[in-house]
Amino acid sequence: MGAAMKCTCILVFLVILGCAGFNGVIGAGECGKSSPDREAFKLAPCAMAAQDPNADVSSQCCMQVKKLGQNPSCLCAVMLSNVAKSSGIKPDVAITIPKRCNLADRPVGYKCGAYTLP
Repeated sequence: MGAAMKCTCILVFLVILGCAGFNGVIGAGECGKSSPDREAFKLAPCAMAAQDPNADVSSQCCMQVKKLGQNPSCLCAVMLSNVAKSSGIKPDVAITIPKRCNLADRPVGYKCGAYTLP
């Protein structure tokens, strides 16, 4: 896929996240005081890797996944959020990113909806 197409996909992903990210959050949820939709902004570098299991996973993506992975319920909520799905993210592919990043401390076996982190 060409560089222009990748940039377009990421831009579309960010615009969708931006529109959804302005919803207010009351109380604390899976991601503390931030909503999973707002946290999804941090995973923008993962857009292509979350759609294509053969796409390279960038170091920026792995860095963000590692940070979010410290709270597996937040990482799960972000990967399965409506915003992620409406952006073309495939949950069955997104769930493989921590493994594809070779994160030694990833939450292996964590149940994430109908999926299990490999």
